[in-house]
Order: sequence, then structure tokens, then C-alpha cells
Amino acid sequence: MVTSMTAGKTPTHFTTQPLNRVLGETSGAFADLGTFLPLVLGLIALNQFSPQGIFLGFGVFAILSALFYRRPMPVQPMKVIAALVIAQGLTPGMLQASAMLMGIILLILAFSGAITWLAKQLSQAVSVGIQLAIGLQLMWMGAKMMSDFWLLGLGAFALLFASKFLPLRYLAMPLVIAAGMIWQANSQTDMATSLSIPALSASLHLAWPTLNEWSSAAILLVLPQLALTLTNAVIATSVMAQEKFPEDAAKLTPKNLAISSGLANLLLAPFGAAAMCHGAGGLAVQYHFGARTHLAPLIFGGTCLVIALFWDSQMAWLLGLIPVAILGSLLSIGGLQLAWSKRLIDGKPFCIFVILSTAVTCLAINAAAGLAVGIILEQGRRTWAMLAMR
Repeated sequence: MVTSMTAGKTPTHFTTQPLNRVLGETSGAFADLGTFLPLVLGLIALNQFSPQGIFLGFGVFAILSALFYRRPMPVQPMKVIAALVIAQGLTPGMLQASAMLMGIILLILAFSGAITWLAKQLSQAVSVGIQLAIGLQLMWMGAKMMSDFWLLGLGAFALLFASKFLPLRYLAMPLVIAAGMIWQANSQTDMATSLSIPALSASLHLAWPTLNEWSSAAILLVLPQLALTLTNAVIATSVMAQEKFPEDAAKLTPKNLAISSGLANLLLAPFGAAAMCHGAGGLAVQYHFGARTHLAPLIFGGTCLVIALFWDSQMAWLLGLIPVAILGSLLSIGGLQLAWSKRLIDGKPFCIFVILSTAVTCLAINAAAGLAVGIILEQGRRTWAMLAMR
């Protein structure tokens, strides 16, 4: 299985110190904010989408994932879809259509057995290569978010990275966010940028995309997103989850992850939810900051439901206080945890070649191309080995 920086047995102090356990689950619950908040708040602030529908969707998805998997299972926006919707100013109907189409596709792949077959084609090297590429992309996105105020971003990153060596390491992340919000509220300088979140009055309501929105979403949003979802949100997440929680491997399968994501998108999108998925990067950073059980996604999901139910100007102001530079530091930490693997050091030469070839292709073209290159290289190696044995 894939080896990460956080692989191995759970530290003894985690199970023997109740305070560390509570802090770890709480810290881990919000460790993926670097990916979550910029995209979600961007949809609300820039596209004027309903905050109630979006936060309700994530809340319900997170809680149901917690109850089924009984382990930390992150829920996050589908990055490509959210980014394109924000950048191109697309309609809520197109976002809903893309989410429902992704849900249908994931369910078909799960119940047909196609996702299980695809996962079996991935060797350890291919999976590590995909995770390396996605991790580097997350680190680059985080660095860009920190660029408006490097001192704050790098300071937060250094503290969060060093926290793994501290006695109460799970306390660092909430303290960093709280300190950033307090500092932002009292700051008199424009160097500390934050997201401007309007207090929208848009209410939760059932809606259905138009025919044009269905067709446009399929071409503009679903096709670019599909490869990333299959590789990162389903297969890579399953590999990482089974590695960290081997006793639950039978439940943490690609098929189950595809089903849970598919159902969530298909059923919640009509109520205004964004396109949602699981994610290897989110799992890596949640585990790093102490999430070990279903309590972490329950805390996250419950918080999203509270935000959805009580959204007003004060809630919008409070979320807008989190400095973008600190969100960037969280995103970079998550990327680092995802990108690193011991296979980059102790792997055999051909294994490292496959890892790097897969990662470079993912970065240069896309995740689908990287997946194809990795599988072709591995199949070539196996064929060569079989011929050599004759």
C-alpha cells in the first residue's frame, strides 16, 4: 500500500490522553479548510449562490459519511467544477446539473464494477505518482494564496509543520486560525487579505436545471472534472484510507466511495448543494492534525448545518475574518502530506520512474493522461517480466 508521512500505528499518547483525542478530532475536522473555504465562499461571494443550500449539502454529506465509514472521511467541493463556475460566472443551474451528472456517472461506474476494475489496474507506483502530482498542485495553490502576505502565510505554515513535534500538536491548527481571525479583525493594513462574504438572503429551495444547462454542464464542467474525481476522490482516497485504517479496508473501497459521492450529488444538488466529493488531500491533512474516528466529520458536518440554518450578516462577517494567507498555509500542509511517500526514496529505480512519469504527465496534461501513462508503463513492465521468464 502507499506509504505516507503519517503512515504507521496510531501514537500511544493519542489513545491514552483524552484531551489529545478531543483536540485531534476537532483539529482534524477543520484541517481541510484550505481547500474547502476558498471555493465554497467564492461560489457564495462571487456567483451569489445560496449559502444555505451549499452548507446544507456539505453538512448532510459529511454526517452521512461519518455514520457509514466510521472514520474521518473528508467532503470537499469538486475543484475543477467549482473553479470553472467561479471563473466563468456560470449559473446555479449549471452547477446543479454538473453535480447530478457526476452523481449518475459515479453510480454507474460503481454498480457496473468498472471502478473496481480500474482501481485494480493501479499499481502502488501509479497511485503514488497521482498523489504526488495532486499534492504538488495543492502546495502551489496554497503558495499563491499566501503570496499576498508571505510573512503571515509562511509563519502559519512553519508553526503547523512544527506542531507534529509538540506535546499538544493538535492544538496548533485551531489556535492559528483563531489568532489569524483576531488579528484580521483588528488589522489596520491592507496586507492581510480576507474573503469578502456578503450576507445573502437567498433561501433554500428546490430547483431544476434547464435543458441548455444540462448540455452545457456536461461539456464544460463534467468532462474536465471526471478524471480528477476518479483518480483523487475515489481511487487515491481509498488507497490512503485502507493504508491508514487497514482494519476497515473492506468498507473503504473505491466502489463505496463512488456510491457515497454519487448519491450525495444526485440527491442534494436539487436543493442547491455544490458538486461534492471525497479527497485524498483532505484525508491526508485531517489525519495529520489528529482525526482518527467518525467524530471529526460529525463535527465538520454539524458545523456546516449550523451555518446553513443561521446564516446572516454576522456569520458572513465571521467567516470572512479568516485570512487567505492562513487558508493557503493549511492547503500547503495538506498538499505536502499527500505528495510525500517513502517510495520516493526507497523505491526501486523502475518504480521511481513510473512515479515521476505519472506525476509529470498529470501536471503537464491532466490526471487522466497521467493515469494512462502509469498503467501503460506498469503493463509494459509486467509483459517484459513474463517474457523474461520464458
